[in-house]
Amino acid sequence: MQLTDIQLKDFRNYDDLDVSFSPGVNVFIGENAQGKTSLLEAIYMLSLARSHRTSNEKDAIRWQQEFARIEGNVATKTNPHLPLTLTITKSGKRAKVNHLDQSRMSDYIGKLNVVLFAPEDLELIKGAPQLRRKFIDMELGQMSPKYLYESVQYHHLLKQRNVYLKQLLNHESKDQVYLDILTEQLATSATHVIYQRIHFIDQLENLAKPIHATISHQLEELTLRYRGPVELTMDMSEDVIYDQLMEKFKEQKEHELRRGVTLVGPHRDDLTFKVNGRDVQKFGSQGQQRTTVLSMKLAEIELMHELLGEYPILLLDDVLSELDNERQTHLLKSIQSKVQTFLTTTSLEGIQRELIDEPKVFNIDAGQIAE
Repeated sequence: MQLTDIQLKDFRNYDDLDVSFSPGVNVFIGENAQGKTSLLEAIYMLSLARSHRTSNEKDAIRWQQEFARIEGNVATKTNPHLPLTLTITKSGKRAKVNHLDQSRMSDYIGKLNVVLFAPEDLELIKGAPQLRRKFIDMELGQMSPKYLYESVQYHHLLKQRNVYLKQLLNHESKDQVYLDILTEQLATSATHVIYQRIHFIDQLENLAKPIHATISHQLEELTLRYRGPVELTMDMSEDVIYDQLMEKFKEQKEHELRRGVTLVGPHRDDLTFKVNGRDVQKFGSQGQQRTTVLSMKLAEIELMHELLGEYPILLLDDVLSELDNERQTHLLKSIQSKVQTFLTTTSLEGIQRELIDEPKVFNIDAGQIAE
């Protein structure tokens, strides 16, 4: 899978941009705040219809303009020319595939698959649980339209149930039969989400484990564990998960009524990483944490290739400077000649250029690009 070109209109500090890319490594060089990360953000948004930099996509609209537009052409094994368009307005977003409007963003996502590796990804290990849940949602959502749909449904039902719990707390309603109906609906939806998540984590672990072992010279073994509201194993059926969730809801019902919020479900789950049986978040060195994140990112790339038959594109946002020579070498050798890569940096110093095969270099200054 490749992004052959991109056109930007009033996106961040780009008023009008049209640029073609190499199928190999594309390097964006520039000082800070000149637009190199904004270009990477545009590629990310073209893929996932959301920004990795802000929760308010209206921020991406250039100053005093009414909308921003991102267009690009994707080449895959089955379609050498697939046009994608994402328009961001102050009232929302619109997406097109092959010039046809998409009624749901879930129909749009998955046409251009990306893996992003940025300095903030190092927080995946030591940051809050919602970062790890977001990681699962973003990566699995690209690979599985079914999961994306189930996740959207789950959060819709969760919102409904939380609103009703608040009404019960405030004595605006007394009908607990309706709460039981909402609980059954939410448990059904949660079961679908959790079942797909645990299988995704198992697949990811199977790929990340040998990568981590190689980087650590066979000295370390990486294991991943999905922590849900109940004890979960790979051989559990959806029926068993549902039954255990319903038991958990019964246990927590009084607590939920007192607090007016749902306390059970995948919106509270977490992912733990262990190296040689020790929790990397609590006990891992900075080097072990970086090796773990790098292993996860490379495993994502391979898993997308296994499941979809296409390699995703890789976005490296100023991250090579965060890796020592050994980890840089492993990353660059792993992607060499098979993954289209977009790399931002303030300088090529410190980057092992001998491992980058004929990069296409773009110099970026104040929203202007020169090759």
